[in-house]
Amino acid sequence: MMPDRTTPPPVRPLGEFNIVRPDRRTMKNGMPLNVIYAGTEDVVRFDLLVGAGQCNQEQPLQAMFTNRMLREGTANLTSAQIAERLDYYGAWLELSSSVNCGFITLYSLNKYFDRTLAVIADMLKEPVFPEKELSIVTDTNRQQFLVNSTRVEMIARKRLNTALFGPQHPFGRYAAVEDYDRINSEVLRSFYRKYYHSGNCSVYVSGKVTPDIVRSIEKHLGNEPWGEVAPKEEMKIVPPDTTPEKHIFIEREDALQSSLKMGCFVMNRRHPDFLKTRVLVTLFGGYFGSRLMSNIREEKGYTYGIGAGIISYPGVGVLTISTEAANEYIAPIITEVYKEMDRLCNDLVPKEELEMVRNYMLGDLCRSYEGPFSLSDAWIYVETAGLDESFFIRSLDAIRGITVEEIRMLAQKYFCKENLIEVVAGKKV
Repeated sequence: MMPDRTTPPPVRPLGEFNIVRPDRRTMKNGMPLNVIYAGTEDVVRFDLLVGAGQCNQEQPLQAMFTNRMLREGTANLTSAQIAERLDYYGAWLELSSSVNCGFITLYSLNKYFDRTLAVIADMLKEPVFPEKELSIVTDTNRQQFLVNSTRVEMIARKRLNTALFGPQHPFGRYAAVEDYDRINSEVLRSFYRKYYHSGNCSVYVSGKVTPDIVRSIEKHLGNEPWGEVAPKEEMKIVPPDTTPEKHIFIEREDALQSSLKMGCFVMNRRHPDFLKTRVLVTLFGGYFGSRLMSNIREEKGYTYGIGAGIISYPGVGVLTISTEAANEYIAPIITEVYKEMDRLCNDLVPKEELEMVRNYMLGDLCRSYEGPFSLSDAWIYVETAGLDESFFIRSLDAIRGITVEEIRMLAQKYFCKENLIEVVAGKKV
């Protein structure tokens, strides 16, 4: 029989929510090993987290280039040999860094995992930071930096963070083109020696994890201390130095459209209001059917897209509103943003609208944790954010339990127009 496609499937509430927890172990050298048994295909993802990022560097770009240069040569392998071996075994390597962490991520077939992990272990233990390869990498990144520096979105985003945190704060200070000339092998070796060691790393492995996979990790990285092991440094929270300016304009004569960024400080991820405020911000501007999208895109046609969210930094969160639009529409957009804030502060949200947001967020929650690699992302987020294992259940409870009265109360508490800084990068109208 042909299915009846005229009748949509019934909407069912989310039942019990279970997220696979890692099997947490400690290897012989003291490194934490988190094993997530999930997945049916013979492939695994290996993540090594280094407890050092932008917050720890002594000069701009030091953390990023230290991480990036691991693949450019070791005492035993050239950059070409590293690339060829990983490619031969069908593996994929990603290197990245954030404000407080460096990440080495390897995707590998199970049957070749021991061989691919041997390459990663060599990168971690024996990097040489060769000057020739470093020159090529810095030149490439410098050119990309110069291109990005002309984009109004990038200009506005950086200027907002500088305005909020201050130009000397780790989150408000950005690299200049001359900082690329200050990067050399010794600068990277200094950062590597201080932070890249077995006492400052943790490992996550997810997918169809077998005992052989675990034994391979222990053999290559967990049996003996490696690097110059030292006690972990406590992250120092630097107080922001916020500008008194509330309206900042950066002129770009060649801009076809302007970028608008609005932001102010709100609570951090550990605050009791955080999880329910995420529901408020999603309703306000966090999905396609949000108040901002419905008004500014659908009704007014000022922009193709506008969004709001809470960006979390160590110790603090920032409420941001972001869009790009034709130069003449920026002022009306700002007016409408404040109007939507006022509506949420003064009026109760219709229960049907809150239910729609609730269902969207619950569905997104389920999608985010349905695969083995997304589970890795979830638990890595918990570790790097300093959260506890009840975070996911508390997230679910907050989405399910929030009321329209709480939405209005949170809007009155955190939608303070007087605290918002407006940054516009574009052409004068």
